[in-house]
Amino acid sequence: MLKIDVMRNILFVVLICCCLPSLAQQASSLSKAPSGKYVLVIHGGAGTINKSQLTPELEKRYHASLDKALMSGAAILEKGGRALDAVEAAVRVLEDDPLFNAGKGAVFTAEGVNELDAAIMDGSTLAAGSLAGVKTIRNPITAARAVMEHSEHVLLTGKGAETFAAQQGLEIVDPSYFYTPARWESLQRARKRDSLLKDATPAHMASVLREAQRKDRYGTVGAVALDQYGHLAAATSTGGMTNKKWGRVGDAPIIGSGTYANDNTVAISCTGWGEYFLRLVMAKTISDRMEFGRQSLQQAAEEMVMRQLPALGGDGGLIAVDKEGNMSLPFCTEGMYRGYIRREQANAAVQKATAIFK
Repeated sequence: MLKIDVMRNILFVVLICCCLPSLAQQASSLSKAPSGKYVLVIHGGAGTINKSQLTPELEKRYHASLDKALMSGAAILEKGGRALDAVEAAVRVLEDDPLFNAGKGAVFTAEGVNELDAAIMDGSTLAAGSLAGVKTIRNPITAARAVMEHSEHVLLTGKGAETFAAQQGLEIVDPSYFYTPARWESLQRARKRDSLLKDATPAHMASVLREAQRKDRYGTVGAVALDQYGHLAAATSTGGMTNKKWGRVGDAPIIGSGTYANDNTVAISCTGWGEYFLRLVMAKTISDRMEFGRQSLQQAAEEMVMRQLPALGGDGGLIAVDKEGNMSLPFCTEGMYRGYIRREQANAAVQKATAIFK
């Protein structure tokens, strides 16, 4: 019995020693006073914007929508709320807005349905959740967070993800909810283009499709934030690309490619030609350049978006905020729907701006 008691005491001491650092870190985080400093950056996609076709009225609507999303997330940060809550709130606003290719405004696949992808990541713990190819979840970003917080997995797909979301009590809608006339018309143009090209030479087909895809392909929404406690978070949601086939999934729900957050470095949400962002492991590569290559956020983001991405044949952009509150919003397309709101210190004036073109 004596030996058993001794072993129990040793095990207890070992457990206490292992747990104390973690408990101390949590207590320190909880007791830390809010700094008053916060940053929220959002995007509504890159690559689909043609300045000549954007009327003043439509441009005004886009700016109003971006502003609404910013204010939704900023209201949380202003009160000392979590970066994770802020990015989810901002993305939900954009998912509910038919102007953007996410949620209600999602594009159609070749089969004439809407398949949605989303991801969210907590930079303070590296916890992440994502889903792909869902058709009935009204707000995929909230479902992605549920995957992160209420399952042992990171990525769920298709019907399994929808079943999980329903079990979590999230809002499930009929697929017809996602229909919008503008997105349906885009699919019809893509189908017509495919029909006209069926007898074209491979070289001509590739050229035409590439140019057409640059007009119809992109559309993603995302948000990144730094809260008053120094924690980072990132969230991304998309309907993918118009006329996508065979259950295609892009970079948005892939942690490290289209979405990433790490309190030691940066929070990033990407938008653009997903196949190329996947090949570059875009978001994690930028984080690694900062952490191991000692590059600044601006240096790392500019190198990847303005040089590496187009050199490979892709295009697009991203939004990022680092642990110090520095922002980067590079894009190599004609425009990118984007905006930010920040306060640099307690009692300082809040700075806010939205933009579309360079």
